Amino acid sequence: MAQPKQSLLWQGVPLLRYQVEQLLATTAQEIVVVLGFKAGEFAAILKQVNPGGRAKLALNPNYRYGKTTSIKIGVENVSEEATDIVILAVDQPRPAAVYQRLFDAHVQGKNLITVPAYQGKHGHPPVFDASLAQELGQMTEEKQGVREVIERHRDGLRAVEFDTPAVLTNLNTPEDYQQALKQFGQKA
Repeated sequence: MAQPKQSLLWQGVPLLRYQVEQLLATTAQEIVVVLGFKAGEFAAILKQVNPGGRAKLALNPNYRYGKTTSIKIGVENVSEEATDIVILAVDQPRPAAVYQRLFDAHVQGKNLITVPAYQGKHGHPPVFDASLAQELGQMTEEKQGVREVIERHRDGLRAVEFDTPAVLTNLNTPEDYQQALKQFGQKA
């Protein structure tokens, strides 16, 4: 991307800020933000939007070894009281309303895993019952990380259909970013 994804502008603010603000606008009880590359720079963004401290920072010194290392750090930092765990990447921006509807559907359905979907295609973020925390903490890049856990529990998966393709947005390339900006990322 020629710059860290956390700093890409989305709705007029850095992507990291947007994601944290959207999560803070939901009923999520605890938010763990895992940072690696340029952690100090991005921690400053977190301080700006998180005066109450509901979002906490966790550092991943091994971020170069893949995103599963960050997921593991995040899972390790979730409190023991947590009943559910949501795993989202900064490059998959969603508005608070999408998160909240997904969280509500997961809790009401008492599902093992809940994912958003658009026209039958599964999107992100997945919501896991906290009973899967140990498995999430043991995943590896070689076994496809989160996909491995989802596949193992396919019978406990529920897809919640959304009427917006925003649940499929993933900013992997500059082209993805430009397309998504046109569709969802400009400030209204």
